[in-house]
Amino acid sequence: MESPKKIPHEIGGLKNDALRFGLHGIKSDIVGSHPLESAYESGKKSQEEMKRQVIAHTYGAALPLKMDLDRQILSRFQRPPGPIPSSMLGLEVYTGAVDNFGFEDYLNDPRESETLKPVDFHHAMEVRLGLSKGPPCPSFM
Repeated sequence: MESPKKIPHEIGGLKNDALRFGLHGIKSDIVGSHPLESAYESGKKSQEEMKRQVIAHTYGAALPLKMDLDRQILSRFQRPPGPIPSSMLGLEVYTGAVDNFGFEDYLNDPRESETLKPVDFHHAMEVRLGLSKGPPCPSFM
């Protein structure tokens, strides 16, 4: 028995929802990330893999699996979308990112910008529950 043919559509998705999210920029499709940024990300990933291997050799193969499970649990815990953003403090403490001094610590936080569009709570919850496509909130104007 052959499955019925479905026509893919993007109603409410990123591509056709210019009223909610603005016009789609082509620059992000053409220009990739900066070479230094990609080198930093690959170095961070290789450092995490090396750390996992050392832990696996020292404490056994079950501990890295438990650590992955803890990371997944902590990454799912978030506040509902709204004026108070989810800080993900548990995940930051678990990964050690709470000790990092990022640009948002000495420059302005992008969420506090005057050009930030307000959050549409209903759409953000629809995206979180899988009822709608697209980013949960628009970024900058």
